[in-house]
Amino acid sequence: MLKNFLQMKKNKEKIVMTTCYDATMAKILSQSNIDMFLVGDSVGMTKLGYKNTLSVTMADMIHYTSAVVRGTNKDKVVVVADMPYKSYEDNTQLAVENAKKLIDCGADMVKLEGGVEIIESIKSIINEGIKIVSHLGLMPQSIDKMGGYKVQCRDNQSQKKLLEDSLLLQSVGVSMIVFEGIPEQVAKFVTEKLDIPTIGIGAGKYCDGQVLVIDDLLGMFQDFTPKFVKKYANLAQIIQDATKQYSKEVKELNFPQEVNTYK
Repeated sequence: MLKNFLQMKKNKEKIVMTTCYDATMAKILSQSNIDMFLVGDSVGMTKLGYKNTLSVTMADMIHYTSAVVRGTNKDKVVVVADMPYKSYEDNTQLAVENAKKLIDCGADMVKLEGGVEIIESIKSIINEGIKIVSHLGLMPQSIDKMGGYKVQCRDNQSQKKLLEDSLLLQSVGVSMIVFEGIPEQVAKFVTEKLDIPTIGIGAGKYCDGQVLVIDDLLGMFQDFTPKFVKKYANLAQIIQDATKQYSKEVKELNFPQEVNTYK
């Protein structure tokens, strides 16, 4: 599948990725021309009720990755699993052990946030034959250092670092890079310098592919909506309307009816 993505970049065919957190959604999305599922640590905010991704654990990621893999048509979709905060940054041996746990769950690749700062962990994981997706720009696991969810790479120094990190990651064998929350022209410039694909989220149209959080795309996550999100549906309203109707029918003794009842 990796060679397919490299060929897609060469052919200028866009790669489509969404997050996915459970088997039911994986079964649905496997029929939807999606190329890649990201079992993101965004699960902390979308499913677990945390204010950010920092509280997500390896146990969480193993649980959700396993669920997604069970529902995924692996002939059609590649599964990428996020390595959560503090699972890889400070200890290369721990990084390898945790990456292997996600691969053992059925993930095809793992995703890590950062460049030169974590390069030894990245090398160690790749040396074990595990494919890596890197993540640069706005890195949710570093929001305390970045001062919140702010657009990155607006100045020359940070743009230079983005390019240097991207080229370094490519040189050690990273398979693709996610760019989050950076100016479109910066993402375009770096994408054109790379042989490996880039996936954008809030990084404009010139990346080799796009990823959105499925709960944003479907209009289920209501706490806030980033500028880069397009809501393709409003499932929150549909769910509310359906359950209100269910409640009304139960209270008015209109459900269950004979057709719903065993004799």
